[in-house]
Formats: sequence, C-alpha cells, structure tokens
Amino acid sequence: MNDLDWEAVLNRASPSSIRSEIRSTVERMEDLLDRADGPGMLFDKFRTDPTDKVIKISDFDTEIPLWIIGDLHGDLLALEAALVAMRQPDLQPGEGPPRILFLGDLFDDEGFSLEILLRVFELIVDAPDRVCVIAGNHDEALSYDGVRFASSVTPSDFADFLNANLTHEWIERAGKLAVRLFTNAPRALFFPDGLLAAHGGFPLVDLHPALAESGEWNNPMCLSDFVWTRAHPKARRKLPNRFSRGSQFGYEDFAAFCSLSAGLGRPITHMVRGHDHVDERYASFPAYGANPLLTTVALSRRLSREAFGPYERVPTMAQYVEGALPSVYRLHIPAEMIRACYPPPAADSIDNHPSQEPQP
Repeated sequence: MNDLDWEAVLNRASPSSIRSEIRSTVERMEDLLDRADGPGMLFDKFRTDPTDKVIKISDFDTEIPLWIIGDLHGDLLALEAALVAMRQPDLQPGEGPPRILFLGDLFDDEGFSLEILLRVFELIVDAPDRVCVIAGNHDEALSYDGVRFASSVTPSDFADFLNANLTHEWIERAGKLAVRLFTNAPRALFFPDGLLAAHGGFPLVDLHPALAESGEWNNPMCLSDFVWTRAHPKARRKLPNRFSRGSQFGYEDFAAFCSLSAGLGRPITHMVRGHDHVDERYASFPAYGANPLLTTVALSRRLSREAFGPYERVPTMAQYVEGALPSVYRLHIPAEMIRACYPPPAADSIDNHPSQEPQP
C-alpha cells in the first residue's frame, strides 16, 4: 500500500497527543478490566472458563474483516499506518470499527512503547468485542512485584522506563494494566477453518504424549511454547531446547502438531504468527508447503539488535482469509517519515546513503 494519506498517519502518530489522554485512557481500561463478568474482548466468549488461554473458536463470522498485526515493539508509526490502511473503504465494508488481532510484543526495543500501549488500550476500550491481544514473549515477561517492574527478557527497556517513572501515577498505572492484561491474555487461537494464531509456535514434540493423554492445553509448558518457540525456515525437525528460550521447530514438527490437534478435536492445517523479525517483515517458507505458515511483523525500522539490512523497512499486516493463509499487505511508509520518527544511528545517516536524495 503506497497511496495512504501519509500526512494523516503522521498526525495520528503523535506521542504528545496520546500522552495527553493518558489519565482518561488508563481509567477507562481499569474500569474495563474490573468488570465482574470480564472485559468481553474479541473471542473471550469462546473461553471454556475465564482462565482459558488456548481458545477454540467455534463460530466465526467471515463477513467482517479480521486484521492481524504482528510485533510492534513501540512502532507507533507502523501501527497508525495499519489503522489508516484497514479503514480504507474498499477494505472495511460496513459500519463500525475494524476487528483487530494483535500477535503480541507491543513494547521494548526503544520506539514508543508507552504510546503503543496506550493506543491499544484506546482501541480496546472503544470496542472491546473488536480487539484481541495475544501475549508475546516481551509482554509475558513484564512483571510487577508491588514495588518495581521487571522483565525476564532482553531487551527490556520498557520495564526500565516504567521504573524511571514510578513517581508518575498514570505511567505506573499503565504499566500495571499491561501486566494485568497480558497475564490473562490468550496464548493461542484455534479458528474453525484450521488456522492457528499464536505469537511464537505450538507445543513441541516432547509434550505431545502428555497432551494427547490429558488434553490439557493450558499446561504451563504448552502455554510457553505457544509464546516462545521460533520457526526454522528449512529444517525438518528440531530438538526442543527451552533452556535459552530459543527452541525452534521444523516443518515436520508442525505437521506432527497438526495431526495431534486433529485427534484432540482442534484440527489445524495452517498458522499465522509473529516473533521472528524477518527482513521483509513477512515470510511464508516453501518447506512448510503441506501445512503453510505465515510470519508477519509490523516494524518500519531496523531494530538495534538486527545487524544487517536497510534501516527503513516495510511493515506488514494481514487479513484473515477463510481456509488459507491470511493475505499480506505491505505498508510502504515514506523513508523520510520513518527517519523523522526514528532517527537512525550515525552509521545509518542519510550522508552514508548517497543513492538516496537528501531530505530537507
């Protein structure tokens, strides 16, 4: 998508405007999470009980578009571009706000983590039944012990930011809300057409015997694998290795999980996920042809922990397609806008890219 109203996108991606509403946003979100019957977010009605985090969706209206947004890591510009894009008349028929599924990892890696969190809160409180947020590893890693915030993952700059602002009542309360939201957020969604949606992956092969016997999807190790595992683009199989939280899976591992899930009454044939920051910001590996897998992330810049490639990237979002992988939309944000929002390190300055026209 090249022809969006980029001025409108830039105006909406205003950290100061979002922060100016922090008190109202936080209070509304607190009220929502305090409801006795739960917040009533998208897909909550399909939970077997309020603590169910692996949700089997038994009835899904395919007439209303469902938009899927992968890792944001504080990328306010990419989020606002996606929100403008999905509201285009040819993509959002009918009335009402769009349905959105976030695949997790809203914060860390610098950027505008607080503002991303507040914008997602705004989307939720404006239409809870139109928004679902799956927990990513950075979201799940954030904790609060009553005194300070902490994180079990690196980078963890959002926890550092929250601790530096403990005297700011509304920032502290926003952080506590994040912990509350992601503590009970779904780890995986099973759609009726065979689509699995998760941040990372699925329970790895060493868990399959116990899962086949118990059918306990909310086992902590299963929940962890939905969040933390990574896709290997070519390997047939990978040995589980959770000691570094870097377990990978191969295409035969995914096929084995699809077979297992079918036997447990949750047939899976394909998957959408985030977690892996692929260069093109989306990937569908040929090796997974029998059981297709789509990775999509919404990052408009090269993160500091990404060593190679251009600084400006093309973030993606995807739209649910019944019986197939979601359709990918690439958001071609102008390079000068990306650099204005996220000034690159000196080594990536415009002067070091003579093929580009200097910006005023």
